Amino acid sequence: MPSGLVEDPQTQLLRYHKGALLHGRISVNLIWYGKFKPSQRAIVSDFITSLSSSTPAQSQPSVAAWWRTTEKYYHLANSKSISLYLGKQLLDQNYSHGKSLSEKQILQLASKGEQMNAINVVLTASDVTVEGFCVNRCGSHGSKSALVKGKNSKFAYIWVGNSESQCPGFCAWPFHQPVYGPQSPPLVAPNNDLGMDGMVINLSGLLAGTATNPFGNGFYQGPTGAPLEATSACPGVYAKGAYPGYAGDLLVDSTTGASYNAHGANGRKYLLPAIYDPSTSRCSTLV
Repeated sequence: MPSGLVEDPQTQLLRYHKGALLHGRISVNLIWYGKFKPSQRAIVSDFITSLSSSTPAQSQPSVAAWWRTTEKYYHLANSKSISLYLGKQLLDQNYSHGKSLSEKQILQLASKGEQMNAINVVLTASDVTVEGFCVNRCGSHGSKSALVKGKNSKFAYIWVGNSESQCPGFCAWPFHQPVYGPQSPPLVAPNNDLGMDGMVINLSGLLAGTATNPFGNGFYQGPTGAPLEATSACPGVYAKGAYPGYAGDLLVDSTTGASYNAHGANGRKYLLPAIYDPSTSRCSTLV
């Protein structure tokens, strides 16, 4: 195929269903449910800040460069681009809905964030169980209609759980032995917190899915209830050379021995999943 030509979107693994992508300036609001230390919250808030290209002096490969892969979906959809920034952080340290949450309660918590031009992220602590958590999912995303100043609006939301005590082999691999499949030694987590570093992996993937399929009619493949999206189309791939049970040839911090593939704000290092690149039909990794 001559260079410069874009593949017909309909021949792609992830079909475009003609719906809106999340675009413009979007706030990412964090709703912390349960007990998190300030140092744990900083791991996630620094990650959100790192997604913006305007964040100063990120070493390469950077979190912002990882996020730029999503722009290819915007080109295919002829959509305006997206710019994320860290919005509000709300703390619910007293477990206002108890320690076992339904999907409906996640949505109630997500509704405490901004009601328009927003992604509201509910993060549940390690002692909170959530419907479907550790059974068939580590997090989820969706959207909700809202009335803002008399006008119909929609906001996107994400839920992600800290799996440290409930299912780290399912939701925090490769920082823990996998539940099944080939067994390789766990990697050292870049922020020295298996649960939070696992949350960043799942949150980053859900953010890519939220941007490119916010309302269930963007880019995805398969059933709407369990679609393959921008990162779930590339499971278990974090760097070149990945194969089942092996995350790929990652960068290693010479001091801590931690594995990572992206530099972020405030000197942070993160491990982020591959994003399916619709222009090459391949899983795109930073390293």
